[in-house]
Amino acid sequence: MIISMTGFSKSETKFQRKKLNAEIRSLNSKNIDLNLRVPNRYREIESKIRTKINGELSRGKIDLLISIDLHDEDKISSLNYPVIKKYINELKKISDSSESELLKMAIRLPESIKIEKEEISKEEKKVLFKIIDKAIIKLNQYRVSEGKSIEKDFKSRIKIFHKLVKSVDKLAPKRKEKIRKKIEDLSKQNLKEIDNKRMEQEIFYFIEKLDINEEIVRLKSNLKYFEKIMTEKAPNGKKLTFISQEIGREINTLGSKANDEKIQKIVVDMKDELEKIKEQLLNVL
Repeated sequence: MIISMTGFSKSETKFQRKKLNAEIRSLNSKNIDLNLRVPNRYREIESKIRTKINGELSRGKIDLLISIDLHDEDKISSLNYPVIKKYINELKKISDSSESELLKMAIRLPESIKIEKEEISKEEKKVLFKIIDKAIIKLNQYRVSEGKSIEKDFKSRIKIFHKLVKSVDKLAPKRKEKIRKKIEDLSKQNLKEIDNKRMEQEIFYFIEKLDINEEIVRLKSNLKYFEKIMTEKAPNGKKLTFISQEIGREINTLGSKANDEKIQKIVVDMKDELEKIKEQLLNVL
């Protein structure tokens, strides 16, 4: 199955008088690139969160945001007296306001109020990891849904590919005969004396050199292999990318050997379809 690397999910719950939120966004990336944003109160378990995400998600640029909404009564804070005193002394130099007014101004300035760190209970940790689990599940569901759309597109393009290869296969025998006739005509025009047997050998060698049957066979084989890998358990994006590169090589060889206007046009169409597949593969897990 095809799974997309792009996705978004959100999970939230209430614990006591706190509201915990976990948001995950993922984009395409060759490997896993994890960016965590967690509140200070959860810094001590950040490495455990990181280990969990790395274990659950194999590829993608992952952004995980964890936030917490505290009830006003749960915000343990106190005045930072030394800092406030310094602010007041500095403010006196530039203001004639009363002591009470200076105090009001000082309290609004950075670090005037200290937020006390509260210990995280085992229950809270358990709840936090539970919402992270839910967010991961939702993200994977989103990725699977996106993957179905990509898979549908792949199937459509591979079907077009099969038709294009079939068209080349039909044109190949006529092309071979055209090349033979062209060589014979040129030989008659430019050579007065030539050994017929030698000429036949040269014609045969030239036609064999330009033979495209192997490329057609390999293209058919690679297309079937691509279809097979699509049905395998994800992640299969890297395998599909490798197969698409092999398909590209066969198309290029076919184009260089073609020596036929109709086949060249088909090769251009093949390259166009392959580019669209490669573009989508950048987003496949």
